[in-house]
Amino acid sequence: MLNRFSRLVLMGIALMTVFAAKAQNPAISAIYTPDPAPYVHGDKVYLFVDHDEDDAVYFKMKDWLVFSTEDMVNWTYLGAPVSTETFAWAKQGDRAWAAQAVEHKGKWYWYLCCNTADGKDALCVAVADNPQGPWKDAIGKPLATGFGFIDPTVFIDDDGTPYLFWGNKGFWYGKLNDDMISFADGYKEVPGYTDPKSFGALQSKMDWSIGRNREMTQYEEGPWVTKQNGMYYAVYPAGGVPEYMAYSTAPTVNGPWTFRGRIMNEAENSFTIHGGNITFKGHNYMFYHNGALPNGGGFRRSTAIEEFKFNNDGTIPFIPFTKEGVKPVEKLDPTKRVEAETMASSWGVKLDRKDGKDHYVTSVHNGDWIKLRNVDFGEGNATAVSATIGQLKNAGSIEFFIDKLDGSSFAKIDFGKANETKEGRITGRDKPKGTHDVYILFRGGDEELFDLDWWNCLQY
Repeated sequence: MLNRFSRLVLMGIALMTVFAAKAQNPAISAIYTPDPAPYVHGDKVYLFVDHDEDDAVYFKMKDWLVFSTEDMVNWTYLGAPVSTETFAWAKQGDRAWAAQAVEHKGKWYWYLCCNTADGKDALCVAVADNPQGPWKDAIGKPLATGFGFIDPTVFIDDDGTPYLFWGNKGFWYGKLNDDMISFADGYKEVPGYTDPKSFGALQSKMDWSIGRNREMTQYEEGPWVTKQNGMYYAVYPAGGVPEYMAYSTAPTVNGPWTFRGRIMNEAENSFTIHGGNITFKGHNYMFYHNGALPNGGGFRRSTAIEEFKFNNDGTIPFIPFTKEGVKPVEKLDPTKRVEAETMASSWGVKLDRKDGKDHYVTSVHNGDWIKLRNVDFGEGNATAVSATIGQLKNAGSIEFFIDKLDGSSFAKIDFGKANETKEGRITGRDKPKGTHDVYILFRGGDEELFDLDWWNCLQY
C-alpha cells in the first residue's frame, strides 16, 4: 500500500505531466531567469540572463547566468560566470540587473549594470574569450555612471561600428571605440526621447532623480536595438508600471525615431517585461520575462519566448503570449553526450551556481523530473542508456519515459555510489524509435538523492 508521501508524489507527477505536455513557456524552469538577452553565434543561441533569488521579495540579484541551445526548446545551462564580485569597485551581493553580451573580433563583451560602493547606478563591462569565461572586469572601473544608467544593450552596425544604448526613465547612447570598452566621442540622450512622436504619448511618471512626477514619453527602460533591411528598431518596456512592450524605428542610428506602438501586453504575474528579438535559422523570436513559474512573481521572473513574423512593410505585429511557446528547429541526438542540465522543462530540480565548464543538476528528490523535446532515436537501435552522477546524498534511481510520465519506462538505472557511471538496458519491447519527448524521472527516499551529470544512449 502506498504511504501518504508516495501518493502525493504520484499526484504531483500526474499534475505536472499535464502542465509540461502543454507548456514551453517559461522556457527555463529550474531557475529564475529575468531580462533575457539572446545572441546568435553560428548554429547556437546563447542566452544571457540575470537571476532572481528563490526567496526574493524585492529585487535580490547577485549574479548573471548563461544558457545555450541549437533547437530553441532544449536549453543547456552554462553556469554563473559573472557576479557582482567580478567588479571589485561595485556594491557586492546585489543589483546584478539587466545585461547583454556580444562577440566582437574573437572576444566576448558583456555589458552589465551594478551599483558603485556609494550607491550610484553604473554601467560595467566584462570580457572573455568565450561565453563560459572566465570573465574579468575589462576596465577596472565603471564605463559610465548616472541616475538611471541601467539596462545596457549593445548593437553592432553593418559597417562594424558598435553602439551602446541604455537607460531607465532616460534614454542614452554612445558610439563605442573598436576596443569595445570606451566611447568614441562620449554619450548623449537619444534624439526624440522626450517627443511623443518618437516614443509615445506623454504620461505622468515618477522621476526619482528629482523626487517627483513629471511628464515623460512611453519609453520606460530596457532598450533592445537591432537593424533589419536598413531600418533601426528599438524595442523597450513602456508605459510605466506595469510595463508593456513597445517599439520605435528610425532610418539611421541617430534617428529620427518614430513610435510604432505596443507589440506585447503586460506580462503574466509581473509588473515588468524585458527582452529582445533575434532571427535564428529562418525564424524570428521575441524573448521576454514573466512571473508564471510556481512561486514566481514580480521579483521572481522567468524567460519566455514567442515566434513572430515581420509584416510585409517591416513593422512588428502584436505578439500574443502563449503557454506553448516555440517549436523545435532541430532534433536532439541522444547517442551523443547529453548534459543533465540540458532540458526543455523540469520539476523540482535545481542547477548549480558555479562558473567554469562543468555543471550538473542538483537538489534532486523523489518525484522530480526533467523533460527534453524532439529527441531523435532514429531506427530504434539504442540498446542501453548510460548516465553519470556526481555527489551522492542518498541512493536512488532514474527512469526514462517516452512522451509522458505515466506508463512503463524504457530504461532504469540505480545509483548507490558517488561519481559512478552505470547503464540501464533497453528491452526490445520498449525500444524507442523515431522522434519523441523524453522524461527523466527520479526515484528514491524522502531525502535529497544525488547530482546528475550527463547521460546518453548506447548502441551495442
